[in-house]
Amino acid sequence: MKDKTNSLRIIICVVIGIFILAGCASIVSKSNWPVIIRSTPDEADISIRDVKEGKDVFKGKTPTTVTLTSKGGYFKGKTYLVQASKEGFEKQSIEIISNVNGWYIGNLIFGGLIGFLIVDPLTGAMWTLDPKEVNLKLTSKSSEVPRDQRTLSIVLLKDVPDQLHDKLIRIK
Repeated sequence: MKDKTNSLRIIICVVIGIFILAGCASIVSKSNWPVIIRSTPDEADISIRDVKEGKDVFKGKTPTTVTLTSKGGYFKGKTYLVQASKEGFEKQSIEIISNVNGWYIGNLIFGGLIGFLIVDPLTGAMWTLDPKEVNLKLTSKSSEVPRDQRTLSIVLLKDVPDQLHDKLIRIK
């Protein structure tokens, strides 16, 4: 009977130790996040740059899913710049930034001071990436105005400056 009680105490101590010593976000979350990148139109060239390091971490075409790390260093998250381009369209860019993971705050509730100060900051699990889905709408470079945005303006001849009179076109 005494051996069972001691074994139970050891098991309880080990379980409590795991929860106290481990980081909450490290247990239930992660530090690598899949980010979905789409564009309209499809097949746009994209590059993802680590802003702090100034290095490209991915080059490809849309649509795609890229796994990015949120860990930027001890108590530091990552920031990425996503740039999309396609011939005939304006270049678009958006930042993906690190935000504090809600599970990281769980360290305060469950008493994981080591997880709060050491484990989660070192593993990067204290961060999430936002947005997790990027939808870029590329704008045409074409000088042609889309049909739904065309307007007709009527100007009186007396409102046209004299130096522009010779540029007017007579419509019959």
